[in-house]
Amino acid sequence: MDKVEHIGIAVKNLEEAIARYEQLLQTSCYKTETVETQKVRTAFFLIGDCKIELLEAVDDEGPIASFIEKRGEGVHHIAYEVQDINAEMSRLKNEGCRLLSENPQIGADHKLVCFIHPKDANGVLTELVQSIG
Repeated sequence: MDKVEHIGIAVKNLEEAIARYEQLLQTSCYKTETVETQKVRTAFFLIGDCKIELLEAVDDEGPIASFIEKRGEGVHHIAYEVQDINAEMSRLKNEGCRLLSENPQIGADHKLVCFIHPKDANGVLTELVQSIG
């Protein structure tokens, strides 16, 4: 794993959270997007080499809605950049980690992503992220 690519934060209201984080971080949100496969709207901020990703549910049955219902708003996941997501998935699976998908999926910011079960990372949902192209 090369670096922390981003930290994902679950929020109830994306527009309110964007305004709050623009003030807090003293920088503008540089991108918003909806990721239908994840049932989420996202907003990104760049802080040095790391991003902050705000996540708002677009479906009451989606993973972010479920997370907020159980735990409230807050840190949802930490994402690590990798050069070869398939190799990392294979390595982690061989070491006994549970992956939440068998194959990488297209996620926000047009990246390949895969999540590792939080129970295999001391309660932290962990995301692998690989740039495409």
